[in-house]
Amino acid sequence: MSLPSRVQLIDVGPRDGLQNEKQAVPAAVKIELVHRLQAAGLTEIEVTSFVSPKWVPQMADNAHVMAGIERQAGVRYSVLTPNQIGFEAARKTQPHEIVVFGAASEAFSQKNINCSIAESIERFAPVVQAALTAGMAVRGAMSCTVGCPYEGDVSPDSVAYLAGLMKQIGVQRVDVCDTIGVGTPRKVQKAIEATLGHFDVAHICGHFHDTYGQALANTLAALQMGVWNFQSSVAGLGGCPYAKGATGNVSSEDVVFMLHGMGIETGIDLDKLVDAGVFISDFLGRKPNSRVATAIVTKRMG
Repeated sequence: MSLPSRVQLIDVGPRDGLQNEKQAVPAAVKIELVHRLQAAGLTEIEVTSFVSPKWVPQMADNAHVMAGIERQAGVRYSVLTPNQIGFEAARKTQPHEIVVFGAASEAFSQKNINCSIAESIERFAPVVQAALTAGMAVRGAMSCTVGCPYEGDVSPDSVAYLAGLMKQIGVQRVDVCDTIGVGTPRKVQKAIEATLGHFDVAHICGHFHDTYGQALANTLAALQMGVWNFQSSVAGLGGCPYAKGATGNVSSEDVVFMLHGMGIETGIDLDKLVDAGVFISDFLGRKPNSRVATAIVTKRMG
């Protein structure tokens, strides 16, 4: 078993993490969060989403946030673009990467975006081409790769089908997402195996939610397959509006602590990362949803 010597983390807290917050988070706070994440050594940050403010009011300040970031050399800033209109708005803010998405579950696709998997990918094809032509990278988020709130278990064949469609339209790398956090290590490995039929391991990213406390175990299972790109969310922010009871992404602090303890490099300063999580959690009026952050903050007070 050869584990990667280095892991690349994408923090999705500013976008995936904050989009479901009921209270409005001002652009200045989002910008400060991005600044704190890059100061902690994050070199990939998912900043915002160019969706209709009618559906996701929290992201209505997308252009303002992108304009307010003091960009650091060597940091990749990505944004979610659900359609051509979103892409055109995003393009003006010059992200390095856009993210398109599809579900490995037909039921989730219908409930989430009112169309089949195939139709959703067809809609994204012109967006992907426009981004590639504009010199932007394209990532594809594959949601519900192990379980769906409506369908239950999702088969590896469904994951392979979605990965193949994403590859066909020009997506360069994909996220294998356990959107509702029901995955266990073997199930996650099967979803990754299915994806490996279309993307090599360097272009596959693990994205695990911690609803049932399995996210770190699933991260380890992916590492054992050679996966070295992962997404996590500072302070464990987030959830999924279409998946009842789904908690946030695995917290960045917990992943970094585990990786460093395994001798795997991340380039991230854990103390500064904890500070970033405390900053946003304080604003939201709650404690960070991270075991590591809780332990470190308690230790500091001691």
